[in-house]
Amino acid sequence: MAVMNLHHPWSFTFGILGNIVSFMVYLAPVTTFYRIYRKKSTEGFHSVPYLVALFSAMLWFYYALVKKDAMLLITINSFGCFIEIIYILIFIFYAPTDARKLTVKLLALMNIGTFSLILLVTQLAVRNEYRVPVLGWICVAISVSVFASPLSIVIPNILGFGLGLIQMVLYAIYKNYNKVVEDKNKLPEHAKNIVILSTIATSEVYPVDVHVDAQPDGNEADNNKDHEQNHDHQDQEKSMDQSPV
Repeated sequence: MAVMNLHHPWSFTFGILGNIVSFMVYLAPVTTFYRIYRKKSTEGFHSVPYLVALFSAMLWFYYALVKKDAMLLITINSFGCFIEIIYILIFIFYAPTDARKLTVKLLALMNIGTFSLILLVTQLAVRNEYRVPVLGWICVAISVSVFASPLSIVIPNILGFGLGLIQMVLYAIYKNYNKVVEDKNKLPEHAKNIVILSTIATSEVYPVDVHVDAQPDGNEADNNKDHEQNHDHQDQEKSMDQSPV
């Protein structure tokens, strides 16, 4: 975008060349919108680049009016505003409901609300000697965003690719982790048998009849025999005492 300056022929020449290039840039989406018109569908296209381009053209047009003697800027940005409005209207007409609502919201927020805010701030809060430089830097920033706006479509894919790559790397590192833990927790077969037997023995108790088969030793047998003889002798004496004389 060049400012018309007849006192500097080279500046005017490069200004004309800049306007020609800008004119071609504004006409570049014609094939896209002809395709939308022919198929009666936006086919997944986004309206953000055209909204940002319209916003940039509006700001440059306002800058040219404030700067004065900037006929080249006024002409090319007038055409830019006109062509971008046509693109946006075609998009809104053929877009699905959600995309149409989003486009209208962005148009109201950015192209109407933000532009009006910049207009008021620069007219009321910025002095005359600083107004043109401030507007110039704002216009440059917005122009850069025009070229960066298609990244709004590309960036989610780049982020998705990066996150997917991280997931694959993590899977490759930890895919055998569960097997290692299972191997560490796995007990040998004989240890399993011991644990199972120990568990059964301590958890259930069954009554058992005890039979004593031990034989008495020799002394105990003699004592028992003497005890029986004494008992028999005492019985005999009692029977004799009780018999009549």
